[in-house]
Amino acid sequence: MRSQTQINYELQPRNSRTTLGWRRRLGILCLLLAATAITLPAQTLTTLANFDGTNGDEPLAPVVQGGDGNLYGTTSSGGANGSGTVFKVTSTGTLTTLYSFCAQTNCTDGATPDAGLVLATDGNFYGTTFQGGANTNDRLCVSPGCGTVFKITPGGTLTTLYNFCSLANCADGSVPIAGLVQGADGDFYGTASSGGVDGEEGTVFKITPSGKLTTLYSFCSQSRCTDGEVPEAPLVQGRDGNFYGTTWQGGVNLWGTVFKITPKGTLTTLYSFCAQGGAACTDGSDPLAPVVQARDGNFYGTTLSGGSVGYVSDGTVFKITPAGTLTTLHSFTGADGGVPRAGLVQATDGTLYGTTGGGAYEGGTIFKITLGGALTTLYNFCSQSGCSDGAYPEPGVFQATDGNLYGTTSGGGTDNDGTVFSLSVGLGPFVETLPTLGPAGAPVRILGTSLTGTTSVTFNGTAATFAVNPTGTAINTTVPSGATTGTVQVVTPGGTLSSNLPFRVRH
Repeated sequence: MRSQTQINYELQPRNSRTTLGWRRRLGILCLLLAATAITLPAQTLTTLANFDGTNGDEPLAPVVQGGDGNLYGTTSSGGANGSGTVFKVTSTGTLTTLYSFCAQTNCTDGATPDAGLVLATDGNFYGTTFQGGANTNDRLCVSPGCGTVFKITPGGTLTTLYNFCSLANCADGSVPIAGLVQGADGDFYGTASSGGVDGEEGTVFKITPSGKLTTLYSFCSQSRCTDGEVPEAPLVQGRDGNFYGTTWQGGVNLWGTVFKITPKGTLTTLYSFCAQGGAACTDGSDPLAPVVQARDGNFYGTTLSGGSVGYVSDGTVFKITPAGTLTTLHSFTGADGGVPRAGLVQATDGTLYGTTGGGAYEGGTIFKITLGGALTTLYNFCSQSGCSDGAYPEPGVFQATDGNLYGTTSGGGTDNDGTVFSLSVGLGPFVETLPTLGPAGAPVRILGTSLTGTTSVTFNGTAATFAVNPTGTAINTTVPSGATTGTVQVVTPGGTLSSNLPFRVRH
């Protein structure tokens, strides 16, 4: 049987679920069947920064790389006003608080940013807060306020773009727990976990960089919410131009869904979880995390619970085709991790990386899994005295252009307020394009490290004109005439760097 520490972690409501989420099925007191996990020799994990409350507390979102090569992220609480922060941290661990939320009366600037940031093509960061803002609703929001969408410059100047619940009965949505994704059209797309024209079950929305919001879809539009309800994960734009996401609840079996939605708002439910195995939900249940489209064209994700181990198991890793055929790749056991709240990232080696709770010390794990389902535990948190290496890596990891994985833990560290960490897994540097598709003549920013002295930039072999920024961490270029879809390559004094994803040229 699981220890009380692990049970508490599984059932612990994130701030956002205190009154809105976790409305059902909190009886997940469980079995733990012994299992053998494949474990590599200890990987090189480095704690870059420790949160101490005054500089932030409990980061619940991954970090993102900025155009200056630094990492940017949010904490859900702490800071000067106790309501969360936006921070910057260098690769050597110098942490700077850029903004403390609730700096305005009644937190009209937002509060409690559960979600992370997205680096936009204009060089600024965009994000959401699930509390605060100008509007309140006692039934559909968590005081103070119903949440916001904001823009923040790398220097820390914050602009509130939108206040949720601006319409009667929060028809425009409320409580945006998830972050944003910038679409190919330059607008941002996201989800709100509550509100909508059909009640309190959440929405999908689009918002322009200037703050004009359009509600694309309100969940629970179908009888018994077979189209899903309570989306808590960000969207991802697929190669077909549509957006893909998950709902934590709803669906035919009431245990969550994977869905597709067009940029104009036509939604298709691709899969309803708990379709297999009756009460055991052997195919997984409660997908809190987003999906990611891998290079093979399929989508990969995690579920918080369910799986083949027993009722209720520790969650799964799954693959789903764009047409909706789902395959369970791995069922967690607790010993090899469990209750994954974060999604996956495909690194430059083609392998998927993610995080879980549970593990050898019940402080969470970092794992990798092949597209075929072979899972390897890379690191067990809380392996150091007092969990000084961090605990509960809820947000997942991302791969920076130096090849390393970076992430945050919501607990542990020197003050038990969370950490920022890096993990070296032996992967080399690369470059990343922003955006990843566009027509000839479109501006493109290329992120990287040690780019000073670059002599060539090519799009699938076609040379482009370019300029390197003063810090050597980004290149400004345009898609050259005659370019075709393929790898972007940058020739530097240290060698040739290739893009982690092919750049798709639109004609």
